[in-house]
Amino acid sequence: MNLRGRNKVSAEFSMSSMTDIVFLLLVFFLLTSPAITPDALDLILPKAKGKTSNVQKASVSITKDGAYYVDKERVSEYSIESELKKALAGQEEPTVILRAEEGVPIEDAVFVMDIANRNNFKVVLAVRPN
Repeated sequence: MNLRGRNKVSAEFSMSSMTDIVFLLLVFFLLTSPAITPDALDLILPKAKGKTSNVQKASVSITKDGAYYVDKERVSEYSIESELKKALAGQEEPTVILRAEEGVPIEDAVFVMDIANRNNFKVVLAVRPN
């Protein structure tokens, strides 16, 4: 007499639903990550170790080709000082975030630092984490 039942429980686990969820999360993060960048300019910053600060008052970006941007707006070399004064008017501790792209001549960065020094602005050099 055979007393074994015909309905057996399968001990297998299907990974297809798990891979679907992981794939959807991957696509979601790939699509939303460019929208999270702090500035619209895509600069390759030099590497450095240390902490970064999220407090941003005004940003000066310098590209390899010598273009200057103050808070995402392209400005000429001669109008940087007036644009920074307008952007930092009324601030208790005026701070300039200097974002010089990798390969920019040091003279360009020193030019912006000199403007900040003349106006008693604090300068923070932005770098990418190491």
